[in-house]
Amino acid sequence: MLGNRTFGSAGAKLTIPGAPPIPAAKPATSGALGGADKDHIKDATDASFMADVIEASRTQPVIVDFWAPWCGPCRQLTPALEKAVNAAKGAVKLVKVNIDENPRIAGQLRVQSIPTVYAFQNGQPIDGFQGALPESQVKAFIERLSGPAEPDDIETLLGMAKESLNLGDLGGASQAYAAVLQAEPENVKALAGLARCYLAGGETERAAELAAMAPADAKDPDLASVRAALALAAEGASETAPLERRLAADANDHEARFELAKALAAEGKLEAAADHLLILIEKDRTWNDEAARKQLLTVFEAAGPVSEVTKTGRRRLSSILFS
Repeated sequence: MLGNRTFGSAGAKLTIPGAPPIPAAKPATSGALGGADKDHIKDATDASFMADVIEASRTQPVIVDFWAPWCGPCRQLTPALEKAVNAAKGAVKLVKVNIDENPRIAGQLRVQSIPTVYAFQNGQPIDGFQGALPESQVKAFIERLSGPAEPDDIETLLGMAKESLNLGDLGGASQAYAAVLQAEPENVKALAGLARCYLAGGETERAAELAAMAPADAKDPDLASVRAALALAAEGASETAPLERRLAADANDHEARFELAKALAAEGKLEAAADHLLILIEKDRTWNDEAARKQLLTVFEAAGPVSEVTKTGRRRLSSILFS
């Protein structure tokens, strides 16, 4: 009789008969842009379990998801499993078994509650868990079998686009972001990046259209940054020369300094805008219901949290406020 081994991977502990040590992880293989091989995920029956799981696990790890249509937690877990398996790009397979239609294998493996997940390697169960886990723990479970997923083509393109944008290559950045959107039309980072390209090129309306395509509640720093930049641009660029003359005549003309900062921000000159706003805060932080501080925060958001404009500006702001 085979011995038992108990695993405590992130969910409830699960005892698997005859489980050998977990083998060394295999590196993930590369896949097609934005897609996944449908052969990585399939349904199995009692009759096909030997071929789909036992034999298949001799060449690569196979994850078995025992589920049923009436099981609510199963509907939460299965999409997370599929996403993580797709990310592994062929390094691991997912086989789904409906226990209502296929009770024999579930009984032999002593499945007493669902969802239950087993991982097979070389014909043997080697790991597993019960219950619906958070997506991050599902990913970690699969990476223990397949190795960390390599950056896919979408991530590579986004990285190339970001680098091109930082270097001022708007054409190269636009092409890379557009390629991502062809594969994933709702990719928030690509929408934000392409909007930033249009904004930098002076095409504010097209930039606004792209930013509006992202969900209103999307939480992404690049999207928040470009939306803030669009808000600054929407205020309209005034003639800066008359405002500069007013300041030259009276350095305490707070309205002129504030309007000059707005005009500079609308032109994308965020460092100069931040400098004027910080001077105004230092002179009179409560002026016009703290309008300068509020505008400065929008400038920081438009510049991005890791930009020099934001990092230097926040240090100066702290020094002013706590001096």
